[in-house]
Amino acid sequence: MATSKKFPMLAEMEPARPAANGKPEVGPVYRPNFHKAGWPKLEGVETCFDLFEKSCRLFADCPCLGERPVEDGVAGPFRFLTFREVEETVAAVASAYVRLGLKPRDRVGVLGANCKEWMMAMQGMNRMSIVCVPLYETLGDSTVEYIVKHSGTRLLVSAGSKLKVVAKAMSSAPVKATADVGVVYWGAAADADVQALKATGVKVMSWDELVSVGKEAAEAVPVKPSAEDLCTIMYTSGTTGDPKGVMIPHRSVVSTIAGLLAFLDFCKEKMGPSDSYLSYLPLAHIFDRVVEELMLSVGGCIGYWQGDIRKLMDDVCALRPTLFCGVPRVFERVYNGVRDKVEHGSFLSRLIFNWAYYRKEYYMKQGYRQDQASIISDLLVFKNVKAKLGGRVRVLVSGGAPLSQQIESFMRVVVGAPFVQGYGLTETCAASFIATPDNPLHVGSVGGPMPATEFRLEAVPELGYYPTSDPPRGEVCIRGPGVFSGYYANEAMTKEAVDADGFFHTGDVGELVTDGTLRIIDRKKNIFKLSQGEYIAVEKVENVYKTCPMVEQVWVYGDSTQSCLVGVVVPSHKGLMVWAAENGVAGEYEDVVGSPAARAAVLTAMTATGKAEKLNSLEQVKAVTLTAEQFTVENDLMTPSYKLKRAPLLKHFKKQVDAMYFELAEAEAAKKKAGGAPAS
Repeated sequence: MATSKKFPMLAEMEPARPAANGKPEVGPVYRPNFHKAGWPKLEGVETCFDLFEKSCRLFADCPCLGERPVEDGVAGPFRFLTFREVEETVAAVASAYVRLGLKPRDRVGVLGANCKEWMMAMQGMNRMSIVCVPLYETLGDSTVEYIVKHSGTRLLVSAGSKLKVVAKAMSSAPVKATADVGVVYWGAAADADVQALKATGVKVMSWDELVSVGKEAAEAVPVKPSAEDLCTIMYTSGTTGDPKGVMIPHRSVVSTIAGLLAFLDFCKEKMGPSDSYLSYLPLAHIFDRVVEELMLSVGGCIGYWQGDIRKLMDDVCALRPTLFCGVPRVFERVYNGVRDKVEHGSFLSRLIFNWAYYRKEYYMKQGYRQDQASIISDLLVFKNVKAKLGGRVRVLVSGGAPLSQQIESFMRVVVGAPFVQGYGLTETCAASFIATPDNPLHVGSVGGPMPATEFRLEAVPELGYYPTSDPPRGEVCIRGPGVFSGYYANEAMTKEAVDADGFFHTGDVGELVTDGTLRIIDRKKNIFKLSQGEYIAVEKVENVYKTCPMVEQVWVYGDSTQSCLVGVVVPSHKGLMVWAAENGVAGEYEDVVGSPAARAAVLTAMTATGKAEKLNSLEQVKAVTLTAEQFTVENDLMTPSYKLKRAPLLKHFKKQVDAMYFELAEAEAAKKKAGGAPAS
C-alpha cells in the first residue's frame, strides 16, 4: 500500500503480474492515494432505505422534491414537498404495494419521465425490499414487453402519457401473466389509452388511487433490506441488441454515495440543504440515479424538469441549481450556442470575448483556480454564461460518454464554476473516476479513481495495448464495493464480464498519464456510446443493414464525441446496377459507386430497411460512403473467421469518416443559419 512513484495520485495496492498460463499481463492494482486505507462508509447507513430514512429524520422540514405547476400553458415557480411530506407519501405507497399483494424481492417497473412520483415509487420499493426495474421512457412496446417478462416485473408504474405503449405490451399474454398485479399511472392519460389498457384485462389504477389505498390500510412495517439485497435491475444494451439486466445491490449505491462524499471532502467542498439539482437526465440511467441519491443524502432538493428539451434552460433559471450534470450532447449545445452568439456578434464583442477567453485560459493553465484566474474576464463576459445556468451553480459534471477535449477546455473557462468529466458504467454504479476541479493536468481525462474504486489495466495484445508500455495502456478493469453483483438470469455473461479476481472488465481501453489520471482511448468491444450517452450495439445495426438489397457489406461507426452513426458500404453489384439503369446513371459498377446520386439512394434504401426492422433513430446511420473495394482477409479488413476488423477499418477509412462528420456538421450549421442567427 505505497504511493506510486510514477503516479503520485495513486496508491499501489497489489503489484503487476506478467502474462502466464494463457492470461494476459496486468498492471498494478491502484486506489486513490488520498483514500487508500479501507472503503468509505456512511455512519448508520447500509442500504438506500437507511439513506433516505436518515435524511427524512435530519432534514424533515427542508425542501425535498419539487416541480413547476403549469396553468394556462405557463409553468410557474417550483413548488416543493418537504422530506416529511415525501416520507408520508412513500409510506402510503409502500403500504399500498403490500395491500396489492407484493412481497419482498418482487420486481416493480417504472416507466416515464423523471418526476416526484417516479422517485417516491422507488423509495416505496426500498422501504419494503422490493426491487426497482427502471425502463427508459423512449422504449417501444416490444422492449417493454421483453424487460417485463425477463425481469419478472409484477407491477408497472407508468406515466399516463406512456399508457399506449404499455397497452400494446400488455396485449401479450405472457406479459399480462407476468405483470399480474397490474398497472399504476401518474399524471394525465388519454381516456382511449386507459380503456385500451383495461381491455387487456390487467388491473389499472391512478397514482392518487394507489396512495389512497395505502393511507386507508394499516401502515406496513418496513422490511429493511440488507446491504447485499438487490436494489435495482437496470437494463442496458447488450452486444446482440437485447437489453441485459444489471443487478445493483444496495451496497453498490451506498458505497458510491460514500465515495462521492469522501471525494467532495478531499476537494474541500461540502453539500447540504442549501444545494439543489435539476433532474432531467433519465432516472432510468445510473448517472442520474446516483446524483439524485447523493442530493437526498445531504438534505438537498431535487427539481424535476417539464420533460421538454426546449424548456430546459427555462427550468434551469427557475430552479437555479448548485449542481449541474449533463451528458456531452448537452454541453455541446452550450458550446455551440455560445460560439454562435460570439460569431454573430459585432467585431468589438468578438474581440472582447476572445481577449477574456485567452486571458483566463492562460492563467488556468498556470494552475490558478477558475474563479481566481481572471476576475475581470468573469465580470466582463463569463458572468452572463453563469447567469444562464441560474447564477448559483457550484460544479458541473459531464458523464455518460466521452466529451471532446476542445469542448471540455472551453467549458472550464466560460461557465464560471469548476467543470469536470467523470467515468463509469452501469455495472460500476457510474461514479468510478472523476477529474479533480481546477487541475489543468486532468483536462482531456476522466481523472483518478473514486474512494470506492480500485482498478488495474489488462493487456489487449490484439490491439497492441500493454500495461508495461509508456504510458501504461490496457483494458480498464474495476473492483470495489460499488460494482454490480451480476447480470440477471445470465450467469454465463456474468462470468465473462467479471474475472476470478473480482474485476469487472469494462471493455474500454485506457492509459495512465500525468499524475495518474485516466484517459479513455479506445473500445475493446463492439458496443459504444454516442455523445448523448446512449449505447449502440453495432453488430445488431450492421446485421439489419445487411438485409438491405442495396448493401453487400457494411461497416458502421460511431465516434463517441458525435451524436450519430456513419457507415462505409460496399453496394450490392446487382442492386446498384439495377438502380442505375432505372435512374439513368451510366457507367460501370466502379463509376456508379462514385456517383453522389448513388450514395443518396443507398442511404435512402438503408434508412427504409432500418425503419422496417425497427431500428431507433440513434441506430440509423446519417451518412454513408460507398466503396467498390470489398472488405477481405487479404486487405486486413476482416478476420480469418470473416468478422470485421474495426480498428483497421477506421484507419483505412479515417479520411472518409472525418469527411462525413464534417458534412453533417456543415449541414446542421447551414440549417441553423437558415433559421436565423441566435437571439442575444
